[in-house]
Amino acid sequence: MKKYFKVLFLGVALFVLSGVANAQMKIAYVNSAEILESMPESAKVKTNLEAYYNELQAQLQTMLTEYSNKVQDYEANQASLSNLVKQSKEKEIVDMENRIQQFRANAEEEMAKKQEELLKPVLDKVQNAINAVGKEKGYTYIIDNAGGTIVYLGADAIDASKDVKAKLNVKK
Repeated sequence: MKKYFKVLFLGVALFVLSGVANAQMKIAYVNSAEILESMPESAKVKTNLEAYYNELQAQLQTMLTEYSNKVQDYEANQASLSNLVKQSKEKEIVDMENRIQQFRANAEEEMAKKQEELLKPVLDKVQNAINAVGKEKGYTYIIDNAGGTIVYLGADAIDASKDVKAKLNVKK
């Protein structure tokens, strides 16, 4: 009886596997970086990021100028300063250096957050278009080759980038 169930299970498994093997898989690829670059929203994101970067850069430049002035003032008047005033000015300079370093670190974090905040709606729009094209065209998989994740791309692979761009009404 046990042997009967094993043979039956094996037969059912082979039948199911043969059906899976015969099923046609439609695989397409997209270049999401190219799609993203061709979208008008990307230009706006880039402009906003550049403006934010310039704002941070201007603040950093103000801090560096203030630091430079403090150092120059200290060096020019060092001989005539009392020890207590020297120590106070040296502490100011060191504190300023630390604030500049902290500002740089915070600015990098803020730039990354701003980029993520501005790109998220655009990336979501691209992903939704990819999902819609995948469903409409009946693809089993759509692979993004922009990130270098494809190790082999057959000659008969289908580039769905054009369809995604059409879904987004992008002409480029």
